[in-house]
Amino acid sequence: MEEDLDGVVPCSSLAVDSIIRVGTAGAIWGLCMGPYDARKQGLTGIARASFVANSVGKFGFQCGLVAGIFTSTRCGIRKYRRQNDWVNGLIAGAVAGASIAARTRSWKQVIGMAGVVSAFSAVADYSRTP
Repeated sequence: MEEDLDGVVPCSSLAVDSIIRVGTAGAIWGLCMGPYDARKQGLTGIARASFVANSVGKFGFQCGLVAGIFTSTRCGIRKYRRQNDWVNGLIAGAVAGASIAARTRSWKQVIGMAGVVSAFSAVADYSRTP
């Protein structure tokens, strides 16, 4: 029932929307994983609460950042190429994947992650019903 708003809504609005949606999902993931990891480390009390709060913030921020990078890049490429096809997702996925792995400072991991995210993004764009 949801319309494709790629050509109607500005890129900045699409990016903010994806940051909020995926960032919230990341925060929920951090809220689920935080207590588990804290228990594994034997944390209790204030240390446990602090660990969970940091986990929520970390996962929410990372997921929102990657979603924003992907959406902004995809939208910008779509405007530049004047086409809405799977190539936009392929390129945006490579940029988002490389940004995920960039902090490892390992070219092997940057290239691998860029390839994996790029492939999944292209498949998702290609399989989308028109």
